Amino acid sequence: MSKSERKSVLPAEPAHGYEFCGPPGAFFISAGLPFAVYLAAFLCNDVTGCPVPSSLHPSSLTLETLKRETAWPGFAGLASLKATSWMLGYYAFSLALQVVLPGQESEGVELSSGGKLKYKFNAFNSALVTLGIAATGTALQGADFPLWSFIWENYVQLITANIGIATLLASYVYVRSFSVKKGNSLQRELAAGGHSGNVIYDWFIGRELNPRVDLPLLGTLDIKAFCELRPGMLGWIILNMAFIAHQYKLYSTISDSILLITAFQALYVFDALYMESAILTTMDITTDGFGFMLAFGDLVWLPFIYSLQARYLAVHPVHLGTTGILGVLAVQAFGYYIFRGANNEKNRFRTDPNDPQIAHLEYMETKSGSKLLTSGWWGTARHINYLGDWIMAWSYCLPTGMAGYVIDQKSSLSLGRDAVIQGEAKGWGMAFTYFYIVYFAILLIHREMRDEEKCLRKYGEDWEEYRKKVPYRILPYVY
Repeated sequence: MSKSERKSVLPAEPAHGYEFCGPPGAFFISAGLPFAVYLAAFLCNDVTGCPVPSSLHPSSLTLETLKRETAWPGFAGLASLKATSWMLGYYAFSLALQVVLPGQESEGVELSSGGKLKYKFNAFNSALVTLGIAATGTALQGADFPLWSFIWENYVQLITANIGIATLLASYVYVRSFSVKKGNSLQRELAAGGHSGNVIYDWFIGRELNPRVDLPLLGTLDIKAFCELRPGMLGWIILNMAFIAHQYKLYSTISDSILLITAFQALYVFDALYMESAILTTMDITTDGFGFMLAFGDLVWLPFIYSLQARYLAVHPVHLGTTGILGVLAVQAFGYYIFRGANNEKNRFRTDPNDPQIAHLEYMETKSGSKLLTSGWWGTARHINYLGDWIMAWSYCLPTGMAGYVIDQKSSLSLGRDAVIQGEAKGWGMAFTYFYIVYFAILLIHREMRDEEKCLRKYGEDWEEYRKKVPYRILPYVY
């Protein structure tokens, strides 16, 4: 996409076109995904089973049965002032750490209107402080540390609180985006694809590219950059830790499977936090506006859907043994090797093409002056990093095995605690614990298609030539 095409402050710019099937798609995604998060929370539970027993016998499935098996709290019970208040406190604490702790000062890519925005990155240090506090509390009180109990007991209400925060943020930045004026001194601009004129679509996709707000005593907050890695990504690991604590409270032990999954996902999160400045060259920051799509994805979908495996194992532990552990470790290591190797290669090439580690790589130069790698990792496939990301996703799901369990009510009475057995639910729980693999594959393929369209608009014939040199999209010799 040329620079003139990206001047989003001009109303007469060429049409960008709809994504996600336009306004109808934006509406159904905005309404459907929150519903899907609730479904995952209720249909895989610690009351009757995962999935709930009546789902295995559709002929006996009634609304009343479903309410009983999911311990439906009623619509009023989906939210609570207490959970919302503590959630807001978590966001405020995250924001305070960003302001108080030292960090790396970086500049973003050049804006279509000229100039570069400045960013402060310290998410890694902020995470260490937050988890350090949680670790201290756990050391003093063990699995009974109130944070872990609160998360488990208020899980649904925390989902609701985050949906509310994401919705309010998306609405706030949408309304505020109408104050963006051409040539403003604050370097505010609209996203190229975010001002179609359709309210639902623009609210969903995001009108303003990098919305910022000045907060009393705290300074300027880049809303999109803050949400990208801080509350949700770290929240993912905090949820996992709460699930580990719950498993220990139930069984007085911690399974190797839940430890492996949490370790893998913590590695993924801390890798992203440590390399936080790398987000400045991602599509999320450079191209997409900030609307409900990113707000909900960052603050709700990521922490609550990505942690489904650990939540499942909190109730039904799986013990892998040495062979199982080694197998899962091999999958994780292979995926991480591709993922980190490819991303490091790209970042080095973009920041210092003369770096000895990548100076030998071949590339082609476009008419716009950009350089596109045609050897190394990026000569293997145009989005080879996505392959590594997806392989790692398997290591998050495999430890749950042939997932599925039921709560044996009669045995529970005699044991004095829930008796969890697989029974007829064996395998059916994989709809929850392996959902991430299917969803993530769709996400990565769709993201790759969006990036292809963006690059074709930007580079034109040069991109066609590049695709001849690097013909594969994600998986070499296959796709």
